Amino acid sequence: MKIKSKIWIESEEGIIISEGRIQLLKQIEATGSLNKAAKAMHISYQKAWKLVDASNKASKLPLIETQIGGNNGGGTVLTPYGKSLVESFEAINTSCWKFLDEELKKHNL
Repeated sequence: MKIKSKIWIESEEGIIISEGRIQLLKQIEATGSLNKAAKAMHISYQKAWKLVDASNKASKLPLIETQIGGNNGGGTVLTPYGKSLVESFEAINTSCWKFLDEELKKHNL
């Protein structure tokens, strides 16, 4: 038997981060590109941009930075705050799963 749950972090302005947005940020970090991250996740660039833009607007600091063209061709990178948010969310999520698993064991369902 398993217990399932989803968590997200939000502000008054909206959702800052969720499991899906974490995956998008990790793909951005891996590929250096929002477009490549969207393709890897099989979502449109427009949807990926809307998710990241909404997270940036709801957050106290930006999660990503875009770099326009030039010699290196531009791209998208996580800000230091974005990286720390990914790490913190994953640690919190892991703690939540452990807690829920232990709670389920206590109740012998």
